[in-house]
Amino acid sequence: MDDALMHLAGRAGISPHWHDAFGRPQTVPPDALRAILAALGLPAASPSDLADSIERAAGEHAGALPPLVTADAGAPVLLPVSGATGRLRYRIALEGGGVIDGEAEVESGHLHLPALDVPGYHTIEMAGQGTVLAVAPARCFSIADAAGSDAGRLWALAVQIYALRRSGDCGIGDFSALSQLAVKAANAGAAGLVMSPVHAGFPADPHHFSPYAPSSRQFLNPLHADPHVVFGGPPVDAAIAALGCGAEVASLERAHMVDWPAAAPLKYAILRRLYQDALPRMAGLADDFAAFRTRNGPALEDHARFEAIHAAQFSADPTQWNWRTWGGGLSDPRSDAVAGFARQNPEAVGFHAFLQWVADRSLGQAQDAARAAGMPIGLISDLAVGTDGGGSQAWSRQADMLIGLSVGAPPDLLNALGQSWGLAAFSPRALAQTGFAAFRDMLRAVMGHAGGVRIDHIMGLMRLWLVPEGFPPTQGAYLAYPFEDLARLVALESHRHRAILIGEDLGTVPEGFRARLAARGILGMRVLWFERHEDRFARAADYDRDAIAVTGTHDLPTVAGWWKGRDIDWRVPLGIVGEGQTERTEREARGRDRRAIWQAIAPDDADPDAPPEDPERVVDAALSFIGRTPAPLVVIPIEDALALEEQPNLPGTIDEHPNWRRRLGPQAADLLEDPSVQQRLARLDAVRKQP
Repeated sequence: MDDALMHLAGRAGISPHWHDAFGRPQTVPPDALRAILAALGLPAASPSDLADSIERAAGEHAGALPPLVTADAGAPVLLPVSGATGRLRYRIALEGGGVIDGEAEVESGHLHLPALDVPGYHTIEMAGQGTVLAVAPARCFSIADAAGSDAGRLWALAVQIYALRRSGDCGIGDFSALSQLAVKAANAGAAGLVMSPVHAGFPADPHHFSPYAPSSRQFLNPLHADPHVVFGGPPVDAAIAALGCGAEVASLERAHMVDWPAAAPLKYAILRRLYQDALPRMAGLADDFAAFRTRNGPALEDHARFEAIHAAQFSADPTQWNWRTWGGGLSDPRSDAVAGFARQNPEAVGFHAFLQWVADRSLGQAQDAARAAGMPIGLISDLAVGTDGGGSQAWSRQADMLIGLSVGAPPDLLNALGQSWGLAAFSPRALAQTGFAAFRDMLRAVMGHAGGVRIDHIMGLMRLWLVPEGFPPTQGAYLAYPFEDLARLVALESHRHRAILIGEDLGTVPEGFRARLAARGILGMRVLWFERHEDRFARAADYDRDAIAVTGTHDLPTVAGWWKGRDIDWRVPLGIVGEGQTERTEREARGRDRRAIWQAIAPDDADPDAPPEDPERVVDAALSFIGRTPAPLVVIPIEDALALEEQPNLPGTIDEHPNWRRRLGPQAADLLEDPSVQQRLARLDAVRKQP
């Protein structure tokens, strides 16, 4: 391979070499490296391109200060400077007021500043230059910070919002149903409620509904909004009556599954009627909406413009789903064409801003209800690993995103071909060049109405496997991210928003990474099924104290479903089995695992060598077992609290399994009313309160 290409790849943070699941060395093909470099703004298609990119990359750290530098509170600050020697005078303006003047020595290209003890976004000026100094607490906001140091070990539930039921939800679970469940969970002793991602989806295309493939991670999904929170009952009832859709609403609310293509357009029609008819007649609400729109500024305007243009383009020609195919200047959010569209379609753009306002008010009410009911944490949001490359965030912030690359995973023992998830990620080069503005904006959005955040694929703070368009996942590469900078910003924002941090650290984890998470106060995740050594499952006492413990996730079988082999029932006919595996070998392995897990979790009054047939006994034992772990927080999926057999999502499927569609049977306010559920959660609560 060309040495110059390898040099540029290394400087850009791309790993040209990697090892597969069998430990065999692999090399990224040159064409794949060139594609990744091009997405990073470092073209290398020709020798002249390559030479220019090497020169540009080499000069990026020379000259002006970066727009933002991170540092740890209480630790000396190293400020990168170029060409300076000796001592320099500086002035620091603290975010909360006050000025620090001083003089410091330049050594090895860095100005060595004394420690700053005050976290915040401060500004520093020296030698005619200035930058933002983001000083972070050493650790993220913690469970002890939220609940008190004597709160003991806590527990929470996890729920897919769309699965909840409430009269008036139009067939899709909403934030008011979430609020009702939060109150009941708090009454049962829960400290928090983990919710599925609430990122903005695609209003123009209700078939695109995966919560983990959003249009934007900076805005909300209006399908979870409850207009009753904003307008009250009569205006909503009037909107439904005016549309004549009451019977259809009732039918959708009775359905066993979410019918996204039917329910989404209907809910948007109701919301549009409220926007057109009710809002203009309610001056106080109109003023509040106007203030919301002003407060959220250009970012909200860009999102609303995208949604309106996307709807117009997609409805006129379904092949125009992706903004990269749009002509006439519409693919550029700063073009005259986009500005002209907004002037000509103010109602369409305003409607999508209105949707965000209603969603924001609804989610805020849910968090307020959770905290008022006694939850020390409240809602815990879920941050997806990326956004759909055809969505609002990629269109609005093109310079910040790696357009043409997809987040994925290299081949492993379960996926010999690797994975490409169709999600766009931030460009680490662009983040550094813009003071990490897009990353900080995203954190503030996801923490805005939450007492905690679960970051999906937390390894993305250090590296991501990225696959260029047109290449198989096996020909992707790892791209490095500035972990220390990102982790400091996460810690700083977590304290500003009083939000705990959970990092989903499952799968291929770099050596030493979990220790670095723990040092930053980011809790990892330990899953019941994965805590084992060969044929033996871990004891409860052996679980980590720096991670939450869970009985499962949205991608895994429920406890009851695993015990009965429902995942095998689904996977085998679809061919989703390990290499060389058959239904017989899968069920034989499950039988062995059933015996092994029962030996680990069996209660004292049960025979550990006699696994029961009744899955509810196993669910009870699993919850009590996970409750006994030293984890500071255990999270129980609602499906396990209810002893259900079906899981929300089956990885490796799209339409073959009803992913992101299953609804829970009872109303949200009644979910925990069954005596068996109450007893199960009461036992969990009692176990967690034991010293």
